[in-house]
Amino acid sequence: MNKSITAIPNLLLASLPRKEYLKLLPDLSNVTLDYGDILYEPHTRMAYVYFPDNCLVSLLTQIDRHLELEVGMVGNEGVVGTPLALGTEVSGVRALVQGAGEALRMSSARFLSALQRSPPFQRAVLGYVDMLIRQVSQTAACNRFHVVEARLARWLLMTRDRLKTGEFQLTHEFLSHMLGVRREGVSEAASIFQKQNLIEYSRGHIKILDHKGLEAASCSCYAKGAMAIAPWRPTNGSVHQLPRRGAAILTARVKPLASKRPIVRAARAKLSV
Repeated sequence: MNKSITAIPNLLLASLPRKEYLKLLPDLSNVTLDYGDILYEPHTRMAYVYFPDNCLVSLLTQIDRHLELEVGMVGNEGVVGTPLALGTEVSGVRALVQGAGEALRMSSARFLSALQRSPPFQRAVLGYVDMLIRQVSQTAACNRFHVVEARLARWLLMTRDRLKTGEFQLTHEFLSHMLGVRREGVSEAASIFQKQNLIEYSRGHIKILDHKGLEAASCSCYAKGAMAIAPWRPTNGSVHQLPRRGAAILTARVKPLASKRPIVRAARAKLSV
């Protein structure tokens, strides 16, 4: 086993003592997640957990059996599949890959076993569960009390911080479901930010032009969430990485549970802003 120090992109795993991380390595496999892959469907068993490296997973809840709304997002700060740590084997949400990239995958059985035999791992996972609950609660309050522009700014910044880039692909339809507003509301908010030279938005491609300006335009909910995951901004083309402890990891390929399709087929249904 190669025990040289390399970078660990996933912050939860990077927080573990070296010996605890090495114990997990045999049960971890490196997988590639594509945009639109569905990791879990509601009311289905979670066969694996995922530790994102440079990808982003949205947690979606269904409303009236037609419309979906994002209630949380998971990047390299945590793990997808947290209900397992609370004794629940069935997912309550749809877990959809919003930003393609790499992740580390572990079977649910191995994950539960690791929680029992490693107190540091258990503490790290439960600490993240608390962080995710706070994010979900904050998102609920944000959707109720803050205007669309501030919520859009918050969502773009949260995506930036987790993908570690200021450029990503997002359609008006996707954003409307993430924010729970009509497409017209997303278009208007994005247009305002473009006029202020905060972002560049064309054919589903978003580029953040003014990072500090967009942070100023966001609501206070972003600052509260940023205490858990540090804001990312480009600095001379380089990004700080935490040390990875351990060996090379097996490579595998994720098989989506369902074929890629629009997030919601009933996208024509309108939501009030």
